[in-house]
Amino acid sequence: MKSPVYLNALRAFEASARHGSFVEAAAELHVTAPAVGQLVRGLEEWIGAPLFYRTATGKTRLMPTEAANRALPDIREGLDRLSLGLKRLKEGSVGRVLTVTVSPAFAAKWLLPRLERFQAKVPDVDIRLDTSLKLADYAAQGIDIGVRYGAGDWPGLVSEKLMEEEVFPVCSPALKASLTLWRPDELAACTLIHDVSVDPNSGFMTWDLWFKTMGLSQTAQSRGLTINNSAAVLQAAIDGRGVALARSILAHDDLAAGRLVRLFPDRSVASSLAYYVTYRPDFAALPRLAAFRDWLFEEALSERSLPE
Repeated sequence: MKSPVYLNALRAFEASARHGSFVEAAAELHVTAPAVGQLVRGLEEWIGAPLFYRTATGKTRLMPTEAANRALPDIREGLDRLSLGLKRLKEGSVGRVLTVTVSPAFAAKWLLPRLERFQAKVPDVDIRLDTSLKLADYAAQGIDIGVRYGAGDWPGLVSEKLMEEEVFPVCSPALKASLTLWRPDELAACTLIHDVSVDPNSGFMTWDLWFKTMGLSQTAQSRGLTINNSAAVLQAAIDGRGVALARSILAHDDLAAGRLVRLFPDRSVASSLAYYVTYRPDFAALPRLAAFRDWLFEEALSERSLPE
């Protein structure tokens, strides 16, 4: 039996065993039922033994033999691996496009302002940016690489720590000039901007947790703004709407440009979460992925210290 016919016969056999019917297998494989039957019979002749017990009535007309049942798990695994291999060949042939997933805030505040440097360095790779607060399914959504914020444990993905960060209060220069603050606990009486973009159960720094970590008994007042996007939180602070808890990586450029200023610059808290470069282990050797990964780490290492 020639190789293409052999593979088609195995597919026909597996589908027929799963459905218990040549007709339903044919519908799945987009061929006719007689064609499926012929492929299965050809496989039986090549093996020299029947693969099915055939019944005249009932919903399931085909019952796999004992030998067929023993072989089916290996055949299914082999067909799945063939499909995965073909998918990788297809992905590898699209050499110019790299699909990157990040949060909207990380895209706006860190990645996009720096992305031109990557494109100048590696001009033959085009970036397709997928921004979402939800964790992407890399295989289902065709994601090559991502930067995720968390504790670094995502099943099925390689995760390499890219950047750690600190959390501290910030506001606009104009608002700071209007406030009289001598101690961090006095922040509890200010209009606070609350970031709810990350689940607080993950260890994400909230105002109440910040006060507690600083050894203060104060709790944040409910008045103020609650926003589910970290970039919008910083923008609200820039606009003078209140005091925000800044994540140092996202606030880096706004602090350097003077759009934000730190309150109590000698008081900050290290976040228990960090930024991680994430990708599927079987994609590690993909040239365009490796180039982007290396560039991310180069950018992270070159970050200057935050202004006081």
